[in-house]
Amino acid sequence: MKAEPIHRRLQYISSYTGKLLRQKFGRGPEACFAFAGGPFLLIEIGGFVTPMEEALFRQGQSIAVDTVRQAIMTGILEELKGVIQSMLELEVRMMFHDWNFPNNSGLIAAALDRELPTEAPKTPSFEPDYRLVEHEVSRLSALVQKVPEEVRTYRINERFCVVIRRGILVPIEKALIAKGYEQELLNTKDDLEKTYFHRDGTFSDLFRAPVADIFLDWSFPNDLGFICFVLESRR
Repeated sequence: MKAEPIHRRLQYISSYTGKLLRQKFGRGPEACFAFAGGPFLLIEIGGFVTPMEEALFRQGQSIAVDTVRQAIMTGILEELKGVIQSMLELEVRMMFHDWNFPNNSGLIAAALDRELPTEAPKTPSFEPDYRLVEHEVSRLSALVQKVPEEVRTYRINERFCVVIRRGILVPIEKALIAKGYEQELLNTKDDLEKTYFHRDGTFSDLFRAPVADIFLDWSFPNDLGFICFVLESRR
């Protein structure tokens, strides 16, 4: 396995992910592409809404779609974690995922225990002042919960930028989690934070590129929030 080039291993992970989604949901994504940067592996997914989910959306049952997909994804992420660890010969610390149904897009992310060496890494054509990006994330976080205790940015490639927030939960959120309302809290935070980040954020100005997607997820046991900005390709 060590002799296998990184890009070949990532291609295998992409293919395996697409097949796994098809097996569990009855329909696979139209596009599935894995890539790595820093201590993260990202899997970009496109065109993945099942006929049942489409019917539920038409009936205004978006929360039901979120709940069912979350339940199925729990098992998928656990299996995928093992595949990633085996293929890349490293440990996966945490797994994240999120879906933006209006854009028919999704993201699966693995936080790795060390950086994965990439072949001929490319420097983004424009590098923003990441302190300003982190400040903007903190400002918006304060509007919906509180200022994070720590914010750190990881530029993955030209189109993707990951931001990790630590120390973000307020007492009422911790109480809801303790009482078993984790899924309801996830759904609410996802909708609320995406609204604020898209509507009130200045990220397109900071990156000097339109923000096509924002993916969010949380690890409540670790009091940690995951953000991934997807930028439109520069022409």
